[in-house]
Amino acid sequence: MLALLGVHLLAAVVAPLLVRLWGRKAFLLLAAPPAAAAAWALSQTGAVLGGHLPSTSVPWVPSIGMGLSFRLDTLAWLLTLVVGGVGALVLLYCADYFADDEPGLAQFASCLTGFAGAMLGLVTSDDLLVLYLFWELTTILSYLLIGHRPASRSSRSAATQALVVTTAGGLAMLTGIVLLGEETGTYRLSALLAHPPTGTLATTAVALLLVGAVSKSALVPFHFWLPGAMAAPTPVSAYLHAAAMVKAGIYLVARLAPAFADVPVWRPLLLVLGAGTMLLGGWRALRQHDLKLLLAYGTVSQLGYLTVLVGTGTRAAALAGVTVLVGHALFKSCLFLVVGAIDHRCGTRDLRELSGLRRRMPALAVTSLVAAASMAGIPPMLGFVGKEAAYTSLLPGAGGPAGWSGWTLAALVAGSVLTFAYAARFLWGAFGDRPAREPSRVEPTGPLLVGVPVLLSVLTVAGGPAAGRGEQFVRHYVQQWPAPEQSVHLGLWHGLTPALLLSALTVALGAGLFLLRSQVERGQALLPQRPSAEGGYRLLMRSLDRVSLEVTGALQRGSLPLSLGLVLVTTVAVPGVVLLRGVAWPSQVRWADNLTQPAVAVLIAAAAFFTTRARRRLRAVFLVGVTGYGTALLFLLHGAPDLALTQVLVETLSLVVFVLVVRRLSGKFNDNPSRMTRRARALLGIAVGAVVTALALTATSVRSAGPMTARFAEGAVEFGGGNNIVNVTLVDIRAWDTMGEISVVLVAATGVASLIFLREDNLTLSRRLLEKARSLRRTHASVGGNAGSPWLAEGSAMSPERRSVIFEVVTRLVFHTMVLWSLYLLFSGHNHPGGGFAAGLVVGLGLAVRYLAGERDELRAAAPVMPGLLLGAGLFLSAGVGLVSLAFGGDVLQSWIFDVHLPLIGSVHLVTSVFFDIGVYLVVIGLVLDILRSLGSGIDGLIEQEQDGPGPAGRAVRRPVHGRSRGAEGAP
Repeated sequence: MLALLGVHLLAAVVAPLLVRLWGRKAFLLLAAPPAAAAAWALSQTGAVLGGHLPSTSVPWVPSIGMGLSFRLDTLAWLLTLVVGGVGALVLLYCADYFADDEPGLAQFASCLTGFAGAMLGLVTSDDLLVLYLFWELTTILSYLLIGHRPASRSSRSAATQALVVTTAGGLAMLTGIVLLGEETGTYRLSALLAHPPTGTLATTAVALLLVGAVSKSALVPFHFWLPGAMAAPTPVSAYLHAAAMVKAGIYLVARLAPAFADVPVWRPLLLVLGAGTMLLGGWRALRQHDLKLLLAYGTVSQLGYLTVLVGTGTRAAALAGVTVLVGHALFKSCLFLVVGAIDHRCGTRDLRELSGLRRRMPALAVTSLVAAASMAGIPPMLGFVGKEAAYTSLLPGAGGPAGWSGWTLAALVAGSVLTFAYAARFLWGAFGDRPAREPSRVEPTGPLLVGVPVLLSVLTVAGGPAAGRGEQFVRHYVQQWPAPEQSVHLGLWHGLTPALLLSALTVALGAGLFLLRSQVERGQALLPQRPSAEGGYRLLMRSLDRVSLEVTGALQRGSLPLSLGLVLVTTVAVPGVVLLRGVAWPSQVRWADNLTQPAVAVLIAAAAFFTTRARRRLRAVFLVGVTGYGTALLFLLHGAPDLALTQVLVETLSLVVFVLVVRRLSGKFNDNPSRMTRRARALLGIAVGAVVTALALTATSVRSAGPMTARFAEGAVEFGGGNNIVNVTLVDIRAWDTMGEISVVLVAATGVASLIFLREDNLTLSRRLLEKARSLRRTHASVGGNAGSPWLAEGSAMSPERRSVIFEVVTRLVFHTMVLWSLYLLFSGHNHPGGGFAAGLVVGLGLAVRYLAGERDELRAAAPVMPGLLLGAGLFLSAGVGLVSLAFGGDVLQSWIFDVHLPLIGSVHLVTSVFFDIGVYLVVIGLVLDILRSLGSGIDGLIEQEQDGPGPAGRAVRRPVHGRSRGAEGAP
């Protein structure tokens, strides 16, 4: 079974390539995986009948008891034949249905093939959590398939509607799965059904599971999503909405019925909703003019019919249910494909515009007659056998549930009358003659558009006479219920029985209802418009949109003080309530180790206070820097040189970034809050400080277990091969966290670049300014001879007024030293202060010095590489190192330690995590380079554009620039 799922996955992955190579003919090959699944199920028939059920189980997430467990019992075998066989035929049909230039055909092929695999996994899964994964996978793929034509508003709306409804039901179902699994201690479906739990919790869990089934199978009040999904291409409707996806809910009910049919909530929910859905869908089908919508409402009705049968919870009803399930998959998919052929060849599905197709499309006419007869329950079709069994299962003596059989039987008869009427309406609308209209024009088409529906109709006809022999194939499933007084069997003839009389009554009343079709249509049109489930859904969605808009407008208005205030208020309120309720306080507090620590703390507090009082931006920036450097000094005084080094580097780089940004802003803060606002902010700041201090004091007193860090020192040497606990923690012990963090760094770098290079004209500007700088450099070289800088690679590109010889000399002296120091920090960081992060910051600061000395051309000379290349290479290297260990039998991100003796060099201690650290090193350099090019070079270009270049409307723009003097050219 795992191999079959793997084949489906592989086919879905390569489907886009096959479509690009072979066009629509690729569907002929893509039909092979579901066909193989059906063939495999047929080959296992003997084992299933003999009780030797094929199964497989592979542990997946042992911590929650989740495994890839699959089991082919009778019900799974039957559904595998349905989803595999019908899926293969629908994929074959697609080869003639679509054109080679159909937009999105590659994605469609991949999704449809993947959907067949998801359904196979769903019906064979023996693990409830895995079943849920496949359940939601069908939801996602159905969303993509229904929305195949994104340019169509109706297609997008229908896809979203189906996604929201079925996902909501799926979440309820997940809750029920978790409740059942935790109650019983297992998520294995076979074990849970063998020993079902009881009690209020089990009843609640079953009700939640049924909500998922009801939403998936489009029962009232969730029925409206299925007719809307007819915006999908016809092959999707034939497979998902006739034979596969909507059957998932029916399958779940049938699977759970032997264990939970007697749960108090079971029959009231399923029988009432099933009967109501059956009648509502059939009634609405009688007024449809679109053949596809007619079948859609008919499908809704039939799903209610099926729910009643599999939800009744008796042996006879279960036998009838699985029979009707197979019959419905055959005749309804056949009719949908016929509608697709009619639409494809005639250009319309409106029965008011079709005429004369009986003579122009005789094969499809006969095919439709057979399929519609099976849907209406006319002998000798399989549908007749299922309907007879359904009637019989609810008659006295068949073991029907007490108090439910009578009215349920009446509802089935009424629903079958409606089914006969809309089946006749379909035949009359599609193939009837209308004297007032010219015969419909029919375009030629491929053989598969006719051949596939014909094959399905042949199976429908053959299923009726073969039903008696086929009963043995579902024996193991139906025998899970006790035998009734009067046994029920499948067959075309059981004599003159009450069920036969009810069938005759159904035909008579259905024929009369069809003959009165005009009166029925007018009567439905005269009925007052009542609130509908779809209207309720749209009202709910509009309300959610409105509420989200109001909440977003109130809380996320682009105001930094408001956003920060909400975060800080939450920080005070939530932990503050816990602190006020009483916590354990430490019995003794050591406030300081020496007098230097409180002195530094006072300095930090003073800098923070004066920052809040500063009115100029640069003053505030430098005061914030004092708090950062003071924190680094505290780290150092506490004996943490590694943290102190990193803090100093981060603070220095932060100052550079702040200055690069502040130069584009006014010198003073624009915010001029009132006295009340300032007081409120001060009180909030004091409250945050008090709460954080209290949390720091109480954290050690409320510890319930020993700190994990107590084992870090030993683990750093034993598993990480290094003495620097901080660095080993980052690259080994908590390497997964570091992977996530460098991924976030990459995203942040992309965001920073987008702030500057959001528009294409800014990119063009950057290229133009680069050419201008090169031209200026050539001019300086030709006119001034040695006027260029001997200290910087691109110093000649700068205007003489903007150069600083002292700065250039210092830059020339320190840059290469900084690079060498960064390499030392990188390779020694496993045992000494340093590491890839700190080393990358050192190189970043070196690049910042080069930029400040020689501006953007010097930065390009210092790092002639795209930041994205460094970011991607670093992330790829770090992830690759983690995966390489798998090839040698280790775990992901596991470190390997090698101690070797090399001639002339001596002993070398190599830990493979150093390559992970190199990846971090590259990511940090790429981030800093990206910031310098965006906030440095990018803003330089914008400044020059404002001074010298044309504005957006082609006018010259001359604005003052906040920042360095730009000489005569920069004068406002």
